[in-house]
Amino acid sequence: YSHGNRAFLQALLAHGTLTFKEARPIIAAIINAENARDPESRECRPEQVSEQMFLDYIDKASAAASLFDYEIRSTQHQITKERIFALVNTTSDPQTQLATIYSPEELSFIKRVLDHIFVKLNRPRMESLCITEMQAIKLARPRRRESQGDGEDQSQSQAPTDRGLKHSEVESVLESLVEGGWFEISRENFYSLTPRALLELRPWLIDMYNDPDAEPGEWQRIKFCEACKEIVTWGLRCSDPDCTLRLHDICQEAFWRSRRGTECPKCSRPWSGKHYVGERAITMTEAYQRGKRRS
Repeated sequence: YSHGNRAFLQALLAHGTLTFKEARPIIAAIINAENARDPESRECRPEQVSEQMFLDYIDKASAAASLFDYEIRSTQHQITKERIFALVNTTSDPQTQLATIYSPEELSFIKRVLDHIFVKLNRPRMESLCITEMQAIKLARPRRRESQGDGEDQSQSQAPTDRGLKHSEVESVLESLVEGGWFEISRENFYSLTPRALLELRPWLIDMYNDPDAEPGEWQRIKFCEACKEIVTWGLRCSDPDCTLRLHDICQEAFWRSRRGTECPKCSRPWSGKHYVGERAITMTEAYQRGKRRS
């Protein structure tokens, strides 16, 4: 485990996530720094860094990170298909991690946003799983019952009151979540969880939003791709609202290639490929398209 390996781990820690494309100039710079004292060495260019070299750095970084309760996990971006490597804390829950960055009021707001995404905007007939800035601003303050607690009992315990956030503070938190790699914003200005967030929050999301006593095949809020078994927040769904089959766009070609027909293997309905999970559940509707044409 060299100084170069240590530098790579520090770079991953600073970035939060890395793709092969992003890592190539970092590794090239590390190699050039290590070879600086050797007059016979040649400069390493980013395009000379192979995928195997990258994976070797990842393996050594993962072994070192495991000593500090971190793990490097990878997933594919649901839209671009690019493989992303993330440094994930294996012991602390997301609230503990975010508490080092955000105030209690900001944390409460983030929880309200997640609840809105995975509960209010995630129903059997529409699984949009994304939020606009205007919707987030409406969550700036908790409901009165939440902020006041139980009245007399709360005043006795002197528990802090969540007064919520100003609109400008909501905008700052959303911007910070994007910069921190937790949220990404689309061209249509919808916020959704990043691959890094889905990797890191996966156990928490399942525990928080899925019913452990649900029957097999019963609709759940956190759903998984039938092909790759990863969480789906952008993809395709069966035309039957009660059917639980979900697929990533990037997985569907290989999935259907291994089958004779294109009937849903769970409910046998024809697979249209035009029923969506994610923001397209909104943006592909006639009403949304009509509104865009008017504007």
